[in-house]
Amino acid sequence: MADDLIGKLDRLLKDRPWYELPRLLAGQRLIEMRNELRAKNLHDTEEPAEPRQEIPPSLDPTLVEGRTTDGTFNDLHFPKMGSVGCRFGRNFPLETVFPDTPNILVPNPRVVSRELMTREQFQPATILNLLAAAWIQFMVHDWFVHRRSTTEVVEIPKAPGDDWSDPSIRVRRVVPEAAPAGSTRPPAYANLNSHWWDASEIYGCDPAIAAKLRTKIGGKLRIEPTGQLPVDPDTGVSVTGFSDNWWIGLAMLHTLFTLEHNAICDLLAHQHNTWDDDQIFRKARLINTALMAKIHTIEWTPAIVPHPVIQQAMNVNWSGLAGEDLQDALKFLDDKELLGGIVGSHADHHSAPYSLTEEFVSVYRMHPLIPDDLAFHSLTTGGLLETLQLPEVSGRRTQAITARITMPDLFYSFGTSHPGAVTLHNYPRHLQNLTLDDGEHLDLAAVDILRDRERGVPRYNQFRRLLHKAPVKSFDELTDNPGWRKQIKEVYNGDLEKVDLMTGLFAEPLPPGFGFSETAFRVFLLMASRRLKSDRFFTDDYRPEIYTDFGLDYIKKNSMLTVLSRHFPHLAPALSGVKNAFHPWKVTSGPGTPP
Repeated sequence: MADDLIGKLDRLLKDRPWYELPRLLAGQRLIEMRNELRAKNLHDTEEPAEPRQEIPPSLDPTLVEGRTTDGTFNDLHFPKMGSVGCRFGRNFPLETVFPDTPNILVPNPRVVSRELMTREQFQPATILNLLAAAWIQFMVHDWFVHRRSTTEVVEIPKAPGDDWSDPSIRVRRVVPEAAPAGSTRPPAYANLNSHWWDASEIYGCDPAIAAKLRTKIGGKLRIEPTGQLPVDPDTGVSVTGFSDNWWIGLAMLHTLFTLEHNAICDLLAHQHNTWDDDQIFRKARLINTALMAKIHTIEWTPAIVPHPVIQQAMNVNWSGLAGEDLQDALKFLDDKELLGGIVGSHADHHSAPYSLTEEFVSVYRMHPLIPDDLAFHSLTTGGLLETLQLPEVSGRRTQAITARITMPDLFYSFGTSHPGAVTLHNYPRHLQNLTLDDGEHLDLAAVDILRDRERGVPRYNQFRRLLHKAPVKSFDELTDNPGWRKQIKEVYNGDLEKVDLMTGLFAEPLPPGFGFSETAFRVFLLMASRRLKSDRFFTDDYRPEIYTDFGLDYIKKNSMLTVLSRHFPHLAPALSGVKNAFHPWKVTSGPGTPP
């Protein structure tokens, strides 16, 4: 009878989604899901694959002891793996990711944008502050960028009744890598960044840019005496590792972690007074990069997905069930990823050479986080300083903002403001009518839709199937908003299988404690672990001989809150009692305070 009862309970639990299970059972289900994804959802696109190499005894020790500018030599047996110019991989079998070229404009991406994405009223994500929106763009700039054609374009037709000022939206095509003769594979695309989590947005991926950023004194990066990043006189934008799509949120975080790098350099130089500029720089970069990865893993992610199981899962990813203190005492646990955590365990690429994937790029389309209007307040009084629209704090205009509003006031304003919710009808209207500094005129929501189709990312229902998740069977199941059901059905002419990935992800009902869809989360579940598990600087070489004892201790003891407090101590009243830097901060009392 007991066995029969257990069997019935097991069958009952199998029918329930993981996020409705008790915490321990939910954690176990996530591990099972991740193991299946690791086995079935990693696919290499390189042609030919890089052959394994033996590590030569004469290998330059600097290639072993620190990250390279272009990401080479992370895996010493496969030196090119994950480096600049390597192809994006796929999370799905290659035969399922060919572009649907005949239907690349079906339905018209501009219609999808106007009818389903347009922000009619700002929908805030009240569990977060605006730093969470700036942070994810800061991270994305480290991870990926595609090469765009200078000659070939896709023309998105102007929609009926459209107020678009031009006859069409001209979108520069993404350039595929040349395929070997006889290849039957779908197009694949190079990443112009390194695929590794190496803070290249701060340090650069190109040797010339990387050299331009350094002072060559004490390992430090260039920063002005005013505490601001230097500005390129030709572009009017800050000089940093990656400055595309520049706006005030990026300027703040690039400044903050440039200051953090330099502070780490001072501490290292004090402890190692015989080290030269390069030695200090390499160690400081390792420490700063790992601290950013830790912040993203155990602060940003639990902030945007505050489900208790996710919070535990992210801590397990970083330091395991044993926790950091016990992990130090019981080093043997590092052989057990679940107990000891991924960080400090043995590197493993699982079923394919390491790369970021096109599907990973797609699920990080979170532009609704960005507001159209930004209010800046005084940290001291809480009073309103000024209100600006997104174009006024973007591109070459950004420098003027940092010149007249202090960094403490900027961070305070972001910390006490909300980003937008990642949902339909909440796309920034300014990004739907965006004119870049070079004059390019785009509807970014339409471009987002087009890019997935162009790169062969499956549409929503097929995406779910390939992630081992049941497809939705009706428009009623797609969303719990009756008005949206009608709109989506009309835009996609009643064809559920044509619903684009981004549309489905934004429409999907969210489980409790989720800031974005559970479908997207499955890609994160796989790739968030992979970015750590494949990288020797987070696994085999996360050790004192590489980082120094000081470095490992520094990473353990620091967080986004300590970084903010170190460089902008005046923020202390706003941060008092705040447990996570991406949660809303305390509002300074005074007239004109933010809501």
